[in-house]
Amino acid sequence: MINAVYELLRTYKNYDPAAKSLWEIALLYPGPKALLFHRIAHFFYALNLFFIARLFAEVSRFLTGIEIHPGATIGRRLVIDHGMGVVIGETAVIGDDCIIFHGVTLGGLKFDPVKRHPTVKNKVLIGTGAKVLGPITIGEGALIGANAVVIKDVPPAATMAGPLAQEK
Repeated sequence: MINAVYELLRTYKNYDPAAKSLWEIALLYPGPKALLFHRIAHFFYALNLFFIARLFAEVSRFLTGIEIHPGATIGRRLVIDHGMGVVIGETAVIGDDCIIFHGVTLGGLKFDPVKRHPTVKNKVLIGTGAKVLGPITIGEGALIGANAVVIKDVPPAATMAGPLAQEK
């Protein structure tokens, strides 16, 4: 666990030229805090201790402004930059080395108890305010533009932009 925290802090330090130290990132950046809380909440969720899991998620949302459902699956080295208003739904899956900016929603389109949130493959960047909705897949290395609305699968390495995102 300590190695995973250190790896995440180093990732933020390498990503953000404004970051001056690992201590600054650990104590003052909302993204790493939200991800640490999520790891704890997800642990309890996997044990079917849903109330405790949601309690950790709620405390995290209160402290960081980032809402991650305890059921979401998140890979390594996710950077949530500026974070406020990020929402990640219960059945969302996020791969390794992704970047998510503030105001992003990985949401569902239905209320059925099935896979209803996006799967985001490795090395995906999702721009500010983007809404990625439904049980779709965002291919490895894809770029989702700011304020894009994505409701269909995105091929690997594609760039999607616009109000109803089209490949660019």
